[in-house]
Amino acid sequence: MRRALIVVNPTATTTTVRGRDVLVRALASEAKVEVEVTTHRGHAGALAVRAARDGVDVVVALGGDGTVNEVVNGILTDGLRPGLPALAVVPGGSTNVFARTLGIPDQTIEATGQILDALREGRSRSIGLGRAGDRWFTFTAGLGYDAEVVRRVERRRRAGDGLTHTRYARTALTHFATRYDRRHPAITLERPGEEPVPRVYYAIVSNTAPWTFFRGRPLHTSPAASYETGLDLFAPRTMRTVPTIRLASQVWRGGAGPRGRRVVQLHDLHSFTLRAEPALAFQVDGDDLGDRDVVHFAAVPDALRVLV
Repeated sequence: MRRALIVVNPTATTTTVRGRDVLVRALASEAKVEVEVTTHRGHAGALAVRAARDGVDVVVALGGDGTVNEVVNGILTDGLRPGLPALAVVPGGSTNVFARTLGIPDQTIEATGQILDALREGRSRSIGLGRAGDRWFTFTAGLGYDAEVVRRVERRRRAGDGLTHTRYARTALTHFATRYDRRHPAITLERPGEEPVPRVYYAIVSNTAPWTFFRGRPLHTSPAASYETGLDLFAPRTMRTVPTIRLASQVWRGGAGPRGRRVVQLHDLHSFTLRAEPALAFQVDGDDLGDRDVVHFAAVPDALRVLV
């Protein structure tokens, strides 16, 4: 009988005990189930490492994008090899970007049903991932402005404030208007065989589209990004108010995405490096990883099996 580990983040925004119990009872009809509830940052990753080394067939992440990212990094800790567990996701966060990009339902019962169907039919999808230094990411990584917004929102959350889309929007506007250095672009892009591109203000790297959601609406910095291609890069070379508003409206509308002389927009990159002077905030999949002055990026095709 197949073995499944369910990793539950009890502090995720929409995770409930009832939803967990529904998932456990349903999955027990198809697999031998073990349930672990996380207690601290990094715990989900450690549980996934153990599952990969013990030959577990499926690791189910019940939580938000941060939980998913930890589980993915845990599964791949020892590198790519045959026999690694497949990933399944039951969304429990506030945005659930990764799950939405794969068409996984937001509701626990529907998402659980999709996992059961995939197990019964032997159905999975192989997707490419991004790698930033020694950290895997599923849908995005950012250096600079967006990472600083993530950091500030997380600080407010730890202080007891709610995590909402409105909170992100207000923080982003306030940070743009009063805090971010909009006079000194600190980032240089380096690609093999190409001249460096200096004087970039911030960089958003996408492994799929959309980059994120706002109240269910997709926001596209790199609309052509896909799990079947390399990484895409969006990096503005201006943060003046009018051009920034124009770029934001293009991100909001979707379509072909942001365009213009003052934005670096690259598709299907296999590897590149971002250098910052001074070091800037860095995030992967919405998780603050501190300040970095150098980040090496690589696209890794067919890195993960996902039950969908």
